[in-house]
Amino acid sequence: MTVQTYFEVCDSLESSQKVWLVTGVAGFIGSNLLETLLKLGQRVVGMDNFSTGYQRNLDEVKRLVSVDEWSNFCFINGDITNINDCHKACINVDFVLHQAALGSVPRSIADPLSTNNANVTGFLNMLTAARDAKVSSFVYAASSSTYGDHLDLPKKEEVIGKPLSPYAVTKLVNELYAEVFARVYDFQSIGLRYFNVFGRRQDPNGAYAAVIPKWASAIIDGKDVTINGDGETSRDFCYVSNAVQANILAATAKDSDAKGHVYNVAVGDRTSLNELYQLIKASLLICGVTVDSKIEYSEFRPGDVRHSLASIDKAKSLLGYNPSHNVAQGLAEAMEWYHEVVRK
Repeated sequence: MTVQTYFEVCDSLESSQKVWLVTGVAGFIGSNLLETLLKLGQRVVGMDNFSTGYQRNLDEVKRLVSVDEWSNFCFINGDITNINDCHKACINVDFVLHQAALGSVPRSIADPLSTNNANVTGFLNMLTAARDAKVSSFVYAASSSTYGDHLDLPKKEEVIGKPLSPYAVTKLVNELYAEVFARVYDFQSIGLRYFNVFGRRQDPNGAYAAVIPKWASAIIDGKDVTINGDGETSRDFCYVSNAVQANILAATAKDSDAKGHVYNVAVGDRTSLNELYQLIKASLLICGVTVDSKIEYSEFRPGDVRHSLASIDKAKSLLGYNPSHNVAQGLAEAMEWYHEVVRK
């Protein structure tokens, strides 16, 4: 089995233009995928309903690419819960990168129906539309929440526990549907179990903001940060460039042995929330931010797991995945962006 490196794949893409569909293109990960694909000379169809994505993310990508590169982007204001929108988006597409979803464990606990509608019905619509359009590859955003109450570390793809939230249930159902479509319709897909992805264009505002942008914004504004629990909860934080790499490698994988699987997308290292706070402060200090914030500890959050750490051996061996950024390197890049954005 021959596995290409990410650099080899990017070189081949630059000499061969394909059509990619990115759902959730105005979101955090989706807009980073869009930026990378356009810079690689690819054509991109993007779909979003702006429920959690933002026009400002698309505007920023437009500023970062050339006029010719931007001309290769076609936007569809559509909804994955509408099967007709999904069929329209898949016309003449080679690769699908399905990122659209309602994230957040707390959101799913507060509103399980909306989470199920977007993450299960929307997923099934996209899977069906991609199958009907006979796309070459379907890659979808899975989640480390699928591991649920399974305590062993590191997390390996073949062993999961029971879900701890409605969000985790929806992501498990995605994997089950993907398996069934492979078995019944011979339509193979690849799931990427993201572990706490962070980086540029991750929204720091709102009730369900992820921890890194939320803390970065608070520290820049001179506010204290809140840690749920004692701060020793740990996560395998993964910079968005690593997630972009995994998506492109999965979509272009040529060997049949690599398809029909789920893969962990992470760094393979864990950081406690107390350590994370110190790393964010250090990165912001380098950016010239005066750090006056302190930590306030609160109760543990329902549905959260205590520790998370991924094995990335499978993604390395079958996809050629090799993280380009560890946590500190990712934070250094991300904090430069947050410093610029929050300061405006």
